[in-house]
Amino acid sequence: MPWSPRSWPLALQPALPLLLAVSLPAAAPVLLLAADRPLQARQQQTEVRVLLAEGSRLQVQVLERPLRLEPVGLVLAPGSRLTLSSEAGRLRLDLEGAEPGTRLLPPAASHWLVPQPSPVAAAQAHDGGDFQLQQRRYRGRLQLLSSGGSLQAINHLPIELYLPSVVGGEMPASWPLPALRAQAVAARTYALRQRKPAAAFDVSATVSSQVYKGLESETDSTRQAVASTRGQVLMYGGSLANTVFHSSSGGLTENSGDLWRQQLPYLVSVADDDSHSPVHRWQQRLEPDLLRRAFPELGGVSRIDVTATTATGRIRQARVLGPRGSLVLSGAELRSRLKLRSTLVRFELVAPELAMAGLLPPPPPPAAAAPAGRGADADAVLIDSAIGPLPRDGAAEAGAAPPAGTPEAAPAPAQPGPLLLPHPALLAIGRGFGHGVGMSQWGAHAMAQRGQSHEQILRHYYRGTELRTYTPQP
Repeated sequence: MPWSPRSWPLALQPALPLLLAVSLPAAAPVLLLAADRPLQARQQQTEVRVLLAEGSRLQVQVLERPLRLEPVGLVLAPGSRLTLSSEAGRLRLDLEGAEPGTRLLPPAASHWLVPQPSPVAAAQAHDGGDFQLQQRRYRGRLQLLSSGGSLQAINHLPIELYLPSVVGGEMPASWPLPALRAQAVAARTYALRQRKPAAAFDVSATVSSQVYKGLESETDSTRQAVASTRGQVLMYGGSLANTVFHSSSGGLTENSGDLWRQQLPYLVSVADDDSHSPVHRWQQRLEPDLLRRAFPELGGVSRIDVTATTATGRIRQARVLGPRGSLVLSGAELRSRLKLRSTLVRFELVAPELAMAGLLPPPPPPAAAAPAGRGADADAVLIDSAIGPLPRDGAAEAGAAPPAGTPEAAPAPAQPGPLLLPHPALLAIGRGFGHGVGMSQWGAHAMAQRGQSHEQILRHYYRGTELRTYTPQP
């Protein structure tokens, strides 16, 4: 029998005149679903498109309000559970619960789950989200794209509803409000700059862009930080600044041109007071087994020679020597292979007999603990977000020289001698966490504790930028 919405269980068919079809042109108004007040009237807002997940099977649950499946026109009641998968380039829908069913949906460029008005939801605060994907709850529309045997789940929502989760995913919510506000402005500016109309999505929900966990990482303080900076962005000239950020610099942030393709005039090295950070100084033992897994083509690692550093001492290039030869890598590649916290690091050889006897260099003194208030997530700031290569769009800032007054460079890390051992251990001794460019989150925390405003924090890390109210382009 040909597929028809009438072939669905009756409980899932449209039953109320309120549940009307919603058209989805790119410029259509979107519903403003405030987290702390009832459903508002339609308002035009700038949306951001966030890649939430990719995989062969995705699980979705309908939360407080019905969702309409487009272009099919089927309304799914609150509490409905469905498993989505791709089959021969089409979307397969498996419903669970009292009235299970399986359908292979007609071919479409994409499918949408769109929140619908509900008398119950409109009469009370709407703070429970619209849908749950895998284990997290989200607001807004969910777009489903099918390619081969894989699905992409993309959340479309107003940027001011996206940001409270990002601020809470990037910083402990218990941090001072000026630090949270600075994070909100940086995250808003970064997301707006990343908008790419020709692409399927603008940003991802992970550290490859900036962390977005849906309602899980929203709190009253992160919503306050976003609301009190509503629409504020950082501009350089007539363009949005590339407001990259990281956890902890180790004392000096980095010039963008020393790590990436271009030196942007506002991303220059500045002094950073992050001495209270738990990763201001750190050590990491690199055992022979780990080194063999990291460098299988070399059969392990006998020595790492740092051949070039930046002005602040971060590794620009290194030569890795092993039983089967050598390999030249960038600092970023070395960090990725060894899972290092940063490239502001030096290496010491530890002879096997010394390691066995426990005669290792003493660890750095303990750093101050992370502020309490997020339980097991109190160290969630120890991430490395907003790390996209510069620039993405060939902006006119290319080739600009950094302004005068760049802090004096730290001395380059000392390099190990030519000693080669058959199976040595390596000790990585480093500072900071992340790429080191732009705002240091622990540095912002220190400035906020000293009573400085979010404007002062942003001016310190993004030199020469202006704080303005964003005006969407027509």
